[in-house]
Amino acid sequence: MAGLFSTIKIKDMELKNRIVLPPMCMYSSDNSGKANSWHFMHYATRAIGGAGLIILEATGVQSAGRISSKDLGIWEDSQIEGLITIVQEVKKYGGKVGIQLNHAGRKCTAEGEDIVAPSGVAFDSKSSIPREMTKEDISNVVNAFKQAAIRAGKAGFDVIEIHAAHGYLINQFLSPLSNKRSDEYGGNIENRARILKEIIKAVREVWEVDKPLIVRISAEDHVKEGNHDVDLANIINLVKGDMVDIINVSSGAVVPAKINVYPGYQIRYGETIKRNTGLCTMSGGLITEPAMAEEIIQNNRADLVYLGRELLRNPNWPLTAAKKLGYEVNWPFQYERSKQ
Repeated sequence: MAGLFSTIKIKDMELKNRIVLPPMCMYSSDNSGKANSWHFMHYATRAIGGAGLIILEATGVQSAGRISSKDLGIWEDSQIEGLITIVQEVKKYGGKVGIQLNHAGRKCTAEGEDIVAPSGVAFDSKSSIPREMTKEDISNVVNAFKQAAIRAGKAGFDVIEIHAAHGYLINQFLSPLSNKRSDEYGGNIENRARILKEIIKAVREVWEVDKPLIVRISAEDHVKEGNHDVDLANIINLVKGDMVDIINVSSGAVVPAKINVYPGYQIRYGETIKRNTGLCTMSGGLITEPAMAEEIIQNNRADLVYLGRELLRNPNWPLTAAKKLGYEVNWPFQYERSKQ
């Protein structure tokens, strides 16, 4: 039976364990969108600490696709060099490394940008009213994801994650709460999923067939009229073809909503996605204890477990978790004196 520290191979990516550092915005670049020493140290430290897969934060495929003026970017070639440095260092310590490609849509707060969305509806009363996207805008965004995937390949990433969660542009199209269009990109579920399908296809045209592709979803809008886990499973089945390999399951943030959070609160959504789509799933949500992560894997509730806040607090969580669970793993030789 697979456990938290068992290996897993997904296409040509073999992970040494099932522990994932998920994308978490650092807001530590400048307006250039280039990676710097903070990003290098942050991601390398988690690799030293033993995480099997490290996924870089939401990285803008367009300047207007950033969440903030301090986001990482991948919309031009000059941004590749800093990413290469991070990739090489993470791999040096036995981790695999991915990048999350994102467009913020109506959640863009970067100064001076043209804020766009599926519909001219603001996120909340404090947010800007976005411009409703034309079909040309949509085509440009699809191409921006494609060009970003080419750059991700040049940087040496093992896996790409398409961000279709947390209320950003793709999620805005997927949810009926934010998509009020009446053309082929709005209305029924097939239309709302169209842009995601087009982006997946465009990325797969340039991303090596043997390299895995992740899609991150919000499997629950936490509003009755919004999407729920069964809806997202249906969407995934509409768009996956043979092109998507992993679903990273999260929830919320397409509209302001009250969310009841507790350790593992999103795991049940991941179980629905796994059962209904047959795809490999990555799940999490306030996971802190090794025994809980082990149970999720042992009971086949997910294939991978992500730890966000906990890996911020403790970059060496995988090493200490292995010790608590009775697994024998290699520690960096510099740290071996603290192993016992």
